[in-house]
Amino acid sequence: MTTLTGHLTTALWLAGQGLPVLPLREGKGPMGNCRSCRKNACGGRPNMKTPGPCECPAPCHAWAAATTDPKILTSPAWAPAWRQAAAIAYHPGGAGVTVVDLDNADAVVWARRSLPATRTVATTRGEHWIYLGTLTSRNAVRPGVDIKSLMSYARWLGPGTGSMGPLPDVVRALAMKEPAAVRPTSRPVTAAAPVGGGVCPHRSPAYLERGIAMAEQRIEDAPDGIHRTVYRLFLAVLSVHGRCGCLTDAHIKRLFTAAQGRGESLRHCEDAWSNAVAALGM
Repeated sequence: MTTLTGHLTTALWLAGQGLPVLPLREGKGPMGNCRSCRKNACGGRPNMKTPGPCECPAPCHAWAAATTDPKILTSPAWAPAWRQAAAIAYHPGGAGVTVVDLDNADAVVWARRSLPATRTVATTRGEHWIYLGTLTSRNAVRPGVDIKSLMSYARWLGPGTGSMGPLPDVVRALAMKEPAAVRPTSRPVTAAAPVGGGVCPHRSPAYLERGIAMAEQRIEDAPDGIHRTVYRLFLAVLSVHGRCGCLTDAHIKRLFTAAQGRGESLRHCEDAWSNAVAALGM
């Protein structure tokens, strides 16, 4: 059995309360896939629609690895992850809740004016407002506001204060809107997907979708150095998905939207994309 570290002790307590949990590495990102799952060799979990581990025993596949099973959490396969863990995350949708992630003071002011009171948790830059009920997760639904519920994870920062209220219609309406860029622009995105022609590594569309979703999540969770983070993740996406022609302009738009949601300008996004393409010789 795994030695009970501080994070694991907390995770087991949370699991006992019905929160599906997983370890986070430094930088608030999920642990990387194990060797058996690198480059999707395991085939992934069917549809990636519900929490729980894939066929491998290690904490792979980000939010989908979240579990309430103490046998999995304390298994030897998870021991290295807990030893490296810098924080704990949970899958809100798996716990039947939605987190409205308010990333700055302006977003908190908006929430206090616009949303019904509920349980709140202080974060490093703002607050999490937690409601009973689930919906589709969306990033950048308005400046500084993300919605984390199904197919997403939120960092555990304590139980918070206040009673949890039902998910309000105003939050449901936000989740149905197109993501809002923090810095609107009057000109279209000029970055283009590489033409392709290389060997295709994608066994299914789900592999590419997961790669884009994880890049969006890591941009969202970057604590600082957003310029460097955006370039590094654009480079990573292109190196894995950019040579076969499966990457589309719609995928690029999603990555740019995530970056602009963290305050990156369109020009800086285009420069980072162009530099990544050039660095890979595409």
